[in-house]
Amino acid sequence: MDELVSEGAAALTPKRKMEINPPVFFVSAGLILAFALFGALAPDLASHTFAAVQALIVADFGWFYIAAVAGFLVFVLFLMFSRYGDVKLGPDDSEPDYSYLSWFAMLFSAGMGIGLIFFGVAEPIQHYAQPPVGEGRTIDSARQAMVLTFFHWGLHAWAIYIVVGLALAYFAFRRGLPLTIRSALYPLIGKRIYGPFGHAVDIFAVLGTMFGVATSLGLGVLQVNAGFSYLFGLPSNTLVQLVLIAAITGLATLSVVMGLDKGVKRLSELNIIFAGVLLAFVLVAGSTVFLLQAFVQNVGTYLGDVVQRTFRLYAYEPNPWLGNWTLFYWGWWIAWSPFVGMFIARISRGRTIRQFVGGVLLVPTLFTFLWMTVFGNTAIAFDLSGTAGIADTVANNLPVALFETLEQLPLSTFFSGVATLLIITFFVTSADSGALVIDMITSGAAENPPVWQRVFWAVCAGSVAAVLLVAGGLQALQTAAIASALPFAVVMVFICYGLLRALQMEGKEQLDLSTASPAASAGTPLTWQQRLATITRFHSREEVAAFLADTARPALQAVAAQLRGSGLSPNLAQTDEHVELRVPHGDRREFCYGVRGRGFRAASFAWAEPRNASERERLHYRAMAHSSESDQTHDVTGYSQEQLINDLLNRYARFCHIRRMT
Repeated sequence: MDELVSEGAAALTPKRKMEINPPVFFVSAGLILAFALFGALAPDLASHTFAAVQALIVADFGWFYIAAVAGFLVFVLFLMFSRYGDVKLGPDDSEPDYSYLSWFAMLFSAGMGIGLIFFGVAEPIQHYAQPPVGEGRTIDSARQAMVLTFFHWGLHAWAIYIVVGLALAYFAFRRGLPLTIRSALYPLIGKRIYGPFGHAVDIFAVLGTMFGVATSLGLGVLQVNAGFSYLFGLPSNTLVQLVLIAAITGLATLSVVMGLDKGVKRLSELNIIFAGVLLAFVLVAGSTVFLLQAFVQNVGTYLGDVVQRTFRLYAYEPNPWLGNWTLFYWGWWIAWSPFVGMFIARISRGRTIRQFVGGVLLVPTLFTFLWMTVFGNTAIAFDLSGTAGIADTVANNLPVALFETLEQLPLSTFFSGVATLLIITFFVTSADSGALVIDMITSGAAENPPVWQRVFWAVCAGSVAAVLLVAGGLQALQTAAIASALPFAVVMVFICYGLLRALQMEGKEQLDLSTASPAASAGTPLTWQQRLATITRFHSREEVAAFLADTARPALQAVAAQLRGSGLSPNLAQTDEHVELRVPHGDRREFCYGVRGRGFRAASFAWAEPRNASERERLHYRAMAHSSESDQTHDVTGYSQEQLINDLLNRYARFCHIRRMT
């Protein structure tokens, strides 16, 4: 990654009141606003258009979704069991920022969301009553219902998230690239990630994330309306839902304006507590032994059927069920992947690829399976026994499924209130965090963009959710998820290829520099005191700036002067936080060596929060060197001028040796 750091940072983070990458910001905003106006001004036409688009995608591209998602799962399993599994998401000497317990806890928070609350009862009871094949409301359809639910919420969903999250973590923490989607394509297109192609990739990510978040918000407001109807007799209609969207989006916007980052963190933690309480209540108040038995059996049946179910397209028996359920979920997960992927990447620095894939693939999946079993099997058991006609109620009103089930248990009113409060808090944190991730993409991973940008995207998410509800309700939400994910699914295929290409270079980049020339290994090694200080000491921004000015800059200037005496024409670029030496070699490319100051901060609990200006003092800084001979940056903090020159010459010797060999 020779030229990318300085050019990429300059191209993507302009210093002005609008911290944006203009092509991505304005094109994304224009497309989203055009969509919102279309749905608001012509809702009937929009409804017909959404239905036609969904039918077209299901008919012509359903095979691509099925094949792509299956490929993502195979790809991440291959990485976990291959030699690449030992590669760290960060420098080789980096350690995880979090213990396993804390890391797993945060993965739980990523796995929870409005969708899990909405579909925890609704999906199993729907499959039980109306299975894709066979007769409904039988013991066999009950078994099949849980397998289908596990299939949609299991390994495939998290494999999609892993592809994006792993690519972000690898290229940001190990390769020193910006934390944006385009960075994953650097091995394929090089510096062109900062041009039109990279802009297009980020635009697809923004559109997918926006419609994925809007779909979640739409589902959430349907269920909040159902909860208020159950608790307070509030009518369930579009007008009430629009008012609820406006009110809850206002809360999310208020949290952005007030900078309640710690409040959002506490809300995220509170969500997990509420969800755990609700889960424990249903498990204890329901048939506990039956639910535990069902959980074990459901997992076993799912594992036995997962391969056949993965590739089932109903090619010989066309079935609309595929588009209404499986393709909707695959599109929804793909649309959400930049959002969840950003979060799991930020909390996983220092993990190996094997730890990352194993933890992210298994821990949230098992928790989700337990959630679906407890709520889904409880509702099915009530319906099978004749205690309550939940299936009949849900057939006409999907959002009330959870409340119909809670009504059959003790303290139903209290826990229905807990469930409604849980949905609202998820709504607020999802809108706020979704706006944050979109803002990070459209600002080119700017460090501290203005608050108004997050406000803009939060309002956009609420507006799109409102338009989708007006223009077609649940079907429009499904269409938005499926359609917006299609271009990003193509991008994800290239992300997989780019990540594999980069991993294949890992071994080649670690060649012993002594093979380049006999003099390459000569130099001044670090003393043990320097090594210890590098490991244990945290440096301030001022200390690293002084190192760049007093050590790095004179060292590179000395090398440049010597090279000019040898007939070469080196160029030296200098800023307050970066110094870089370039040595052109005609058609043999140019050698580049640079040092820049870089701040490091532990990941936030609340999704992918950027640091605020007030939190800068919590950062520790390092002087990171990069060269055209290695994509991986390395720490040179504390080097003397002679040691830094030796590090540069080692890489320059390898550059010249490779050019002679080729």
